[in-house]
Amino acid sequence: MSIRERLSGNEAVANAMRQINPDVVAAFPITPSTEVPQYFSTFVNNGSVDTEFVPVESEHSAMSACVGAAAAGARVMTATSANGLSLMWEVLYIASSLRLPMVMACVNRAVSGPLNIHNDHSDSMGARDSGWVQLYCETNQEAYDNFIMATRIAEHKDVQLPVMVCYDGFITSHSIENIELIEDDVVKNFVGEYHPEHYLLNREEPIAVGPLDVQPYLFEHKYQQANGMRNAAKVIKEVSEEFEKLTGRKYEFIEKYQMDDAEYAIVVLNSTAGTAKAVVDDLRAKGVKAGLVKPRMFRPFPGKEIAEALKNVKAVAIMDKADGLNGVGGPLFTDVTSAMVVNGVTDVKVVNYIYGIGGRDVRTTDIEKVYSDLQEIEAAGKVEDPYRYLGLKGGRA
Repeated sequence: MSIRERLSGNEAVANAMRQINPDVVAAFPITPSTEVPQYFSTFVNNGSVDTEFVPVESEHSAMSACVGAAAAGARVMTATSANGLSLMWEVLYIASSLRLPMVMACVNRAVSGPLNIHNDHSDSMGARDSGWVQLYCETNQEAYDNFIMATRIAEHKDVQLPVMVCYDGFITSHSIENIELIEDDVVKNFVGEYHPEHYLLNREEPIAVGPLDVQPYLFEHKYQQANGMRNAAKVIKEVSEEFEKLTGRKYEFIEKYQMDDAEYAIVVLNSTAGTAKAVVDDLRAKGVKAGLVKPRMFRPFPGKEIAEALKNVKAVAIMDKADGLNGVGGPLFTDVTSAMVVNGVTDVKVVNYIYGIGGRDVRTTDIEKVYSDLQEIEAAGKVEDPYRYLGLKGGRA
């Protein structure tokens, strides 16, 4: 039987960590992820886990400690946000290139500067090509569930990559929702024990970790790493199907909401999907064939699945809570449009909206305007400006 609770997103993730009982957690506090190690430290203190909790002097040190512990053969976890993730930058690439299967809660927050502690996706989107698997979560329930599944995904022999579980700062991290927890023993059985094949403390197999990797070797090693990311899609599917049998909660690469006959669709990540679903329901009641696609998996990118979901719509808006600062749209827009072209979906009118930067409110009226714009685009038969900003004061809509 599931356990019904009321928890914030950070509490839910900390409880997932407690149930998994990792060997090592190294962390440094930064808003809005601070509560995750804070809650978890109480579990360490009261004996609920036997984890070695390592309080460090910076996020760079936190990820460095995680790398050392994972290389030694430990099951490792951490949490961070925004500038903390930025300070980890160098070590993020080391963790993934060494094929170390750790799990990190990335509580999405704007990266400085100027300083802002509120939600957007500039932190994890900036790290999108660092070699970490990335899962995005709309609700507290999804954050909890994905964190548990992430452990199995990261440690799978065909993946061996770190996983970032991303959810929106304050909107998800601090908001309390009803949630169904899995029993402790069921979680422990689901994730299993971690037995790495190669690790530093194995005296039967002396190895070096992180040696100089020059011209004759690095290319092939990066190819192997890329294969691990490609393999992750199959493993995510398998683990999610097993999780569904266990809990009844179904997770796919993308969630398609009212997409069977949709003529106008948006693609959006994380908590904004909940707002958009309410708008879709309202528009459907008015006879507008609106739909929504919410990627759960961003790395590896589910290009084929997204292209398939969008191939029959008349117009689509891709919504980015991070600006690519490249003059031609945000990171989700770039990946979605590339996937559409590669998969032969070239007759759908496409527009990008940058929105919600620095925690700017996104209301149902904002989402309604996006769908209204899509209908106008279809009626006009062309897209006047594909690069737009939603909710910008005195700026382009």
